[in-house]
Amino acid sequence: MSDVLLSVLPMPPVTAHQPSFEDLGLPLSHVVFVVVDLETTGGAADSEITEVGAVKVQGGQVIGEFQTLVRPHTPIPPMIQVLTGITNQMVAGAPSIEEVLPAFAEFATGAVIVAHNARFDTGFLKRGYEAMGLAWPRPTVVDTVGLARCALLRDEVPNCKLATLAAYFRSGTQPNHRALSDARATVDVLHGLLERVGNLGVATLEDLVEFTLQVSPDRRAKRVWAQQAPERPGVYYFYVDSVVDGVPRREVLYVGKSNNLKRRVRSYFSAAEKRGRIHEMVRVATGVEFVVCATDLEAEVRELRMIESLAPRYNRRSRNQRKLAWLKLTDEAFPRLSIVTQVRTEGQYFGPFRTRDAAEDAALTLYDAFRIRRCTTKLSARKPSARCALAEMGRCLAPCELGEGASQYREVADALLASWYDDVRPVLRSVRGRLQKLVAQQRYEEAGVISARLTSYYQSNLRFHRMRSLARCPELVAALPSASGWDIHVIRYGKLAAATTAPSVSARQAAMDAAASAETVLPQIGQLPAGSVEEAERVAAWLELPGVRLIEVTGDWAWPLHAGLPEGALAHELLGTQPELELDAS
Repeated sequence: MSDVLLSVLPMPPVTAHQPSFEDLGLPLSHVVFVVVDLETTGGAADSEITEVGAVKVQGGQVIGEFQTLVRPHTPIPPMIQVLTGITNQMVAGAPSIEEVLPAFAEFATGAVIVAHNARFDTGFLKRGYEAMGLAWPRPTVVDTVGLARCALLRDEVPNCKLATLAAYFRSGTQPNHRALSDARATVDVLHGLLERVGNLGVATLEDLVEFTLQVSPDRRAKRVWAQQAPERPGVYYFYVDSVVDGVPRREVLYVGKSNNLKRRVRSYFSAAEKRGRIHEMVRVATGVEFVVCATDLEAEVRELRMIESLAPRYNRRSRNQRKLAWLKLTDEAFPRLSIVTQVRTEGQYFGPFRTRDAAEDAALTLYDAFRIRRCTTKLSARKPSARCALAEMGRCLAPCELGEGASQYREVADALLASWYDDVRPVLRSVRGRLQKLVAQQRYEEAGVISARLTSYYQSNLRFHRMRSLARCPELVAALPSASGWDIHVIRYGKLAAATTAPSVSARQAAMDAAASAETVLPQIGQLPAGSVEEAERVAAWLELPGVRLIEVTGDWAWPLHAGLPEGALAHELLGTQPELELDAS
């Protein structure tokens, strides 16, 4: 695949994938299980191990056993002595846990740990490892309690106690609360359960783990799709092939991105995936394809473009796509604010806003700051008309009367535009008097509503300049350090035009090559970026990451001086207070 990002994303051809034995997972007959049981001084977190029993099995055959008493640091409670038959005298000469655990760790190395109520046993082992400074190996753990609950019906066994299951599977060892006996009984239970689930299509260790997590067989069967995925950043898409009127048809069901395609796609066929609609999507899908990308940002952008163009039915973003809202200052004799969803050549625009409600709140903020008219009537510059109630209240200049207000109106409209393009402070300062009065009267809830609306407007202003600055810049070539050297991107008018990676020694040459072969991008009308608004925001977020280096800039990538405020200065700007100055100790 080329390092250059393309606007059009052609679908790769369908390639047949013949599963290999490695794709199927590790057969259960090849798995080494260490079935372990512990006896302890109690069930509390500060209780101690008094006996360890373990049986190593493979392919149904016992290949080793491990058993030892353990000398605890505290006496064994009388009730526990009665239950297990292990007394203080029996453990007095036994090795300490510091001697036992290293030996057990060697015995269990590389094996799958099996226990009845495994959380109890592995919890004690893990705490013991940590207390001794040993690294817990994070083995695969199989709990015969959970496996029995998934494999057996309620009318077969009344409960999943070890004694009950041992009797059901006719174990040759009767559990008696001694570690090795209980471990031997658990081996028989494990073999009985494996025989039971084998009839349900569980043939590998991966199948067994997912079965206990209640992953359906049809999802497990599709796990081989992930094997062809590379461990690189990129985009993946699930699809369904069908034939309509004799014509083959492919529908893309879901598009996603990841910095590791193999790991991400594999998760769709495991219990890690909890979303019901995704379960349905995997069931419907007939395959998955991948588009490898040079960088994480390229993967993000490709995902956005594919979702926008294909509208996959299982992507929430496809269903929730709404037209962005903009504030428009109309181009007429006495301009007014209008909420629109398209940017055209005439008029001045501010935004975008994700919802119409957000645009309406921004308009209310501007009405408070500037006495611009709110009526929707088209006013004549020659013929006067009657004023409205807002003019009577002093909240509109009443240009409709063609009096003094009409002569001042253009200055007010220009001031509003200046707050959009140059200096946001007049808007923020417009509520100072109201806020100070409300605070003085301890009407904090009302003051909070006004403050929240101004804060939202300020965030929209930052978003506007962030996007507009990129949309006006013909070309940016920037790089960010990565594990492989440098991630390099070429951005033109806010659109990602090329992406590549290069080692440090050749990063500049790679950047120049990427710029030379990048997509040709033309500027758009108004403040719109050449790509989507969301793509420009993702690009801007990447450019603002710590460590990004600008290699080449064609044109200007800049904000007006007062389009933003220093960090933490917004509240002081709203209330008219001065931030406390930090004194220089030097």
